Amino acid sequence: MDFRFGDQTTGLANDTYTDHEYEGSPNGEDLSVKRLFDIVAASLGLLFLAPLLLVVAIAIRLQDGQKALYSQPRWGLNGETFQCLKLRSMVPNAAEKLQAVLDSDPEARREWDLTQKLTNDPRITPLGKFIRATSIDELPQLLNIIRGDMSIVGPRPIPLYERPKYGDDFVHYCSVRPGLTGLWQTSGRSNTTYAERVELDKKYVKTRTFWGDIWIILKTVPAVLMSTGAK
Repeated sequence: MDFRFGDQTTGLANDTYTDHEYEGSPNGEDLSVKRLFDIVAASLGLLFLAPLLLVVAIAIRLQDGQKALYSQPRWGLNGETFQCLKLRSMVPNAAEKLQAVLDSDPEARREWDLTQKLTNDPRITPLGKFIRATSIDELPQLLNIIRGDMSIVGPRPIPLYERPKYGDDFVHYCSVRPGLTGLWQTSGRSNTTYAERVELDKKYVKTRTFWGDIWIILKTVPAVLMSTGAK
């Protein structure tokens, strides 16, 4: 499958990363340096956060007796799919609850169609609200990073059913590994529309640099602490 970069402009002028360029990619990126950084950072993060993950996993298990960790197919590099790991923040019958809300509430349907999120999501457990707001639910993706499915920084990994929303811009998304964090997570998260999210992903692909990745990581910390745009 051949994914190539286009020449379209993103229309987003802020936070363009031009301080330093990697060597070896269409943007001058040294992919070996990025991959090495991913492995080291994810391994250290997993080692440091293991006690927290264990405590949260036990709490999730105790709330309803169901498994704490789950995986979902997501689009990855070169259009291949992988199993994205997360701590469970929803009730076991989440799909049925979502469909019932979308069928009965036109306003919820409009919000879902626009952002793929719900402000008052009946699927999310009380503990789930906390771990989603703090992004603890996404920490198992450190294993995805070590495995090579993801990167520390990149586009948000999207479920298979969201591919049509990217249209022709899907080629940009698939040209890099999806990330644990990225421009979307530091630009309002769920406060953005889906179209804005796609533009942010495209912008990242066309302007990415090593120091740009570091800047995104640093911006992620206050965004998570303040739960900016979390749903």
